[in-house]
Amino acid sequence: MMILGVESSCDETAAAVVADGRKIYSSVVASQVETHHIYGGVVPELASRMHLEAIVPVVEKALAEAETTAKQIDAVAATRGPGLVGALLVGFSFAKAYAYALKKPWAGINHLEAHLYSVFLDNPAPPRFPFVALLASGGHTNLYRVSGHLQAELLGQTRDDAAGEAYDKVAKLLGLGYPGGAVIDRLAVKGDPSAIQFPRPYLDKNGFDFSFSGLKTAVARQVGENPDPSPRQIADIAAGFQAAMVDVLTHKLLHAAKTCHCREIALVGGVAANRGLNARLTKSARRDGLGLHIPPLSLCGDNAAMIAGLGYHYCRTGQYGALDSDVYSRTRFYASKINCICYVSSLDTAP
Repeated sequence: MMILGVESSCDETAAAVVADGRKIYSSVVASQVETHHIYGGVVPELASRMHLEAIVPVVEKALAEAETTAKQIDAVAATRGPGLVGALLVGFSFAKAYAYALKKPWAGINHLEAHLYSVFLDNPAPPRFPFVALLASGGHTNLYRVSGHLQAELLGQTRDDAAGEAYDKVAKLLGLGYPGGAVIDRLAVKGDPSAIQFPRPYLDKNGFDFSFSGLKTAVARQVGENPDPSPRQIADIAAGFQAAMVDVLTHKLLHAAKTCHCREIALVGGVAANRGLNARLTKSARRDGLGLHIPPLSLCGDNAAMIAGLGYHYCRTGQYGALDSDVYSRTRFYASKINCICYVSSLDTAP
């Protein structure tokens, strides 16, 4: 089954063709980083307009690279949420219209669920169920116990800033620009993580929730005390901040694995590209005898391959989308299973 995936939840316009939920035939991503860089973050209105410009050529390129045609596609899958409403509407509306014109089935995909699925793509030895996964990105920091392709229990999540968001805000405080994760990761290698001891915001070491606003504030206080730091001092701040972040993320993931009696763990989302976190988790997993799964760099950030891959399982089980379906900006976990999530539309007035 050949699935065309479409992703436009934030600032990447992406399309991909994936066969049977595993084999990637093409994966095209049009990034908007250069556009949003001067603003220090994503501007939703600009993101929506750029998605409109990019969606058709990106889909055409994905089909061409897969050496297939629209008529040969068996189904279409598109990100339904969560994300920026205007950005989501572009890809989601395009996918619905595309599928309707071709008389093909389609499915709306949960973006977070798709990130969890990214470790199964082009992976000859994917994780075995159940496993514990840490999803860390610019918008989310969540822990899950994953028991099936369409079943995952939310164990904990951030109460304020996401990990990637904290990286971006700290980079802005240090004048390093946007996006901040990669530049802080590079600087951390040059700095001394013990030069500045930032707090470790565990909240409850036995719990699974996160909070990074205090860590961000600690960096802001450090910068306020030294408003003109030298390059060496900036590197030390980056190293100290990253050390604190890595300590918390690693502890929570390993503790969740122990609590849930899982012998395999996964790290997914944009922050999964962080070399410092990768190195720590690799060492800790080897020490504890855990199987560690991290997707390749191309699948850590937002991409359409993970949407198409998971879309296969939606379509295989008959979970097709309806024409009156709409996008949603947030996800509220009224139930413990991802496939039982109540979706909250951007127009929903419920408290």
